[in-house]
Amino acid sequence: MGQDANPRRAADNEALATSKMLKTSPQKLNLVAALIRKKPVAKALADLAFSKKRVAIDVRKTLQSAIANAENNHSLDVDDLIVAEAWVGKSLVLKRGQPRARGRYGKILKPFSQITIKVRQEEQV
Repeated sequence: MGQDANPRRAADNEALATSKMLKTSPQKLNLVAALIRKKPVAKALADLAFSKKRVAIDVRKTLQSAIANAENNHSLDVDDLIVAEAWVGKSLVLKRGQPRARGRYGKILKPFSQITIKVRQEEQV
């Protein structure tokens, strides 16, 4: 009677993790996501640990969540995981303002963003 279950968004050898409402702009978050794309997860975690960007802490938590999902939910081997994809999306924008000279109003936009990380198990040659 009810609806069918949603199909899996990842293949059998993949796992996902998403973080939403990160207090940074998508452009800044995409710079950090570019650091880890197509890298083995051990190297990606090391790069994020030593990154000077503030949002790298949140990206590292998301990557660790994707690794845990792969290990616990999908029984994948952690040593063979690579970061297959890392994509960034826009979330809401808080609109604030500041009074300016001659009766004008200065817009201040405070953007939020989200990141999704997909890890894939690939056999080492």
